[in-house]
Amino acid sequence: MTQSPSPPDLQAAFRARGYVAGDALVTALRLVVALGKPLLLEGPAGVGKTEAAKTLAAALGTRLIRLQCYEGLDAQAALYEWNYARQLLHLRAAEVSGRAVSDADLYGPQFLMQRPLLEAIRQEVPPVLLIDEVDRADDAFEAFLLELLAEWQVTVPELGTLTAIARPHVLLTSNRARELSDALRRRCLYLWVDYPTQAQELEIVRARLPGIQETLAAQVTRAVHALRELPLGKPPGVAETLDWAAAIVALHRDWLDAEALDLTLGAVLKLHEDQQLARATLHKLAPP
Repeated sequence: MTQSPSPPDLQAAFRARGYVAGDALVTALRLVVALGKPLLLEGPAGVGKTEAAKTLAAALGTRLIRLQCYEGLDAQAALYEWNYARQLLHLRAAEVSGRAVSDADLYGPQFLMQRPLLEAIRQEVPPVLLIDEVDRADDAFEAFLLELLAEWQVTVPELGTLTAIARPHVLLTSNRARELSDALRRRCLYLWVDYPTQAQELEIVRARLPGIQETLAAQVTRAVHALRELPLGKPPGVAETLDWAAAIVALHRDWLDAEALDLTLGAVLKLHEDQQLARATLHKLAPP
């Protein structure tokens, strides 16, 4: 088992990579490493759940393996598939040379294409396995995950049972598109990741956009928090805050006035109706 970094060390490692992590997240990630238990990160879209997994992998100096969940995802698509093109070439070569081909020849490891879940359990060094947006997958796939997280082995009919070489550090994320089962929740540590406070988000902007004017960073952060108080269809996440600040900097502006806000609103709000609502309240978000 990988030695668990101390909270200050992990927090410093995250900060060095531009991720401002709070004590609760740092402690939860430390327990993932120390206990070998999966962590379910739940919260609004764009608050840094996926980025936490990427940063953890970088901090631990290990691979990040990501499974993006979607409706209709099945176990085989997440585990493996056979390289049919190579198998066909192998068959044709055997026919030309007059050799017989057995099932064992065709379904050997050289023709197996590993997908994220199988790839994660076959690593010599524990990777970080990110099961992203697990709430988008259906109940059947969730049931399969329960078995995998409990046994850390999978069965490939042609090859038999494959057991994890090193147990990965697992993070699951959910935007609550649907409610997850109690069984899955019981398998995991849990942390709700909310939008950062204005002070925290200002620190994030400073960390990710070094050299940004302090006044502009403060204005953008304040404006984003004002936007989140509106009844928006898609409130902006931290990623949108960073995109917005970067867009204004790219336009060589050091000040967020009403004109700059109006010109760059597409970097932070991605629905026409939300932009209309924001423009109707411009006087609250930026000086004229």
